[in-house]
Order: sequence, then structure tokens, then C-alpha cells
Amino acid sequence: MVKKRILYVSQEITPYLPENDLSKTSRFLPQAMNESGIDVRLFMPRFGCINERRHQLHEVIRLSGMNLIVNDIDQPLIIKVASIPQARMQVYFIDNEEYFKRKFTTEDKKGDFYSDNDERALFFCRGVIESVKKLGWSPDVIHCNGWMASFLPMYLKKFYHDDPIFEKTKIVVSLYNQSFEGTLSDGLTDKLKFDGYSEEELTGFEKVDYKKLAETAINYSDAVIKGSTELDADLLKLIEDSKLPTLEYADGEYKEQYKPFYETLFEE
Repeated sequence: MVKKRILYVSQEITPYLPENDLSKTSRFLPQAMNESGIDVRLFMPRFGCINERRHQLHEVIRLSGMNLIVNDIDQPLIIKVASIPQARMQVYFIDNEEYFKRKFTTEDKKGDFYSDNDERALFFCRGVIESVKKLGWSPDVIHCNGWMASFLPMYLKKFYHDDPIFEKTKIVVSLYNQSFEGTLSDGLTDKLKFDGYSEEELTGFEKVDYKKLAETAINYSDAVIKGSTELDADLLKLIEDSKLPTLEYADGEYKEQYKPFYETLFEE
């Protein structure tokens, strides 16, 4: 029997970043699925605060080398990899000097939100998709965790829906109680238009806050998971209105709760 495949795309994974609902789930859920016989791959951004020497990151030459155009500028895509020995898993890192060399994640040392976080998220999501294509690894499910992965469902359904690698892929999005203040860059609409989105598809993108990103991810996904014990009322309403299959918060019960949920998607 061919193993089912799940691609985890996460903004944060412990031990590379501090532990919270998002980073903890992104670390231990894939391990539980791996141990239960599912083939898994993990991707996250290679933020500059991640210690490459301590975690033994190294570049994957066969995956690196392509350029992605973001905001009409060519940006080199660098792929690195590290192992989590206790879990017998590898984590792939999306890297780029312009976007990820800085020593903080999404805010600077003063706590100010980076003005180019929209471009960083776009680059991350597209980098994951192109890397998986280059791997030739066709996932049955892509599970997105964290707001920086919110554009992936949108890109996949718009530009890659008929790609042989992704034509049968289902998308799951987990929502966490980890938002951000304010909005992404006012220029985001123009950047998405450059990528090929129409005015109609970008309705409401004039001011993109955390709620709008969650709504966008849900609209292009096949199922939703509540990743935190408590979620904002607006997020709960988005989930309810979506009518999508939904998994309630499951604290650490990965094999018991998540695997049956995934299996309903495998069967469709």
C-alpha cells in the first residue's frame, strides 16, 4: 500500500523558534503522523535568529538556484535542511538574504512590524510550492500553520490546480491565537496583480489584516483546524460561515484526533 503524504508548511517550528501553540503543534504533529505510517515533509522560513551551526543547517544544492519574482524583482531562492534526530524527520528552510537574514522574525527589535512582511510571506509560500515541485513529491494534504502560510492555498488553487504534483492535493489550514497588529503593506494588491490576480479576485485586499489573511486561507482551503484553545470571535465566525470540515482544538492528541480527520480528506 502506498503511503499517504502530508506536507506541513509552518511559520514556526520548535526547537528552531520558541515554543507556543503553533511551533509545538508544527513539531510534534508531523512526528505523530510519521510514526503512524504517513510520509511527511516540513517547511518553514529560515529566520535569521535561527542558529545554523547549533541546528546543523546545510544548503540543498539541487533545490536551490532558482529565482522567484516578487514585486517585479528577482529574488534568489535558497533551500536549507536540518534534521530533528529524536523524530527522524527533516525540516526544509526557505531562505533569501533580502527577506530572512535579519535577526528577528516578523517584528524588529523595537517591536515594529516589518513593512515587507507581505513580500516575505509571498516569497515563502511560492518558495515552498516550487521546492515541492522540484522534489517531485506529490502531497495528498498540505497543512498550513501560521499567517505567513496564508497565501499558499490562494496560490495553489489559482496557479497550480492542474499541475500533476498538486492536482489531487487537499489543503488544510490551522488557525491560532497568534495574530499581528495593523495591516500588511498597502502595495500588496499591486504585487498580487503582478502575479496574475484580477481586480475581482482581490476585492477587500486594500487593507489586509490578520482576519483578512485567515479569511483568504479559509476560502481556498478544504478543511479547517482550531489550533488554539481560544480563538477570536471573528475567526470563529469565519470558520462557522465556511461550512468546511472542522477539527476542534486537540491538545497533543495527534494520533487520536488528527489522523482520523486527515483520513476523511484522503478518502475524498
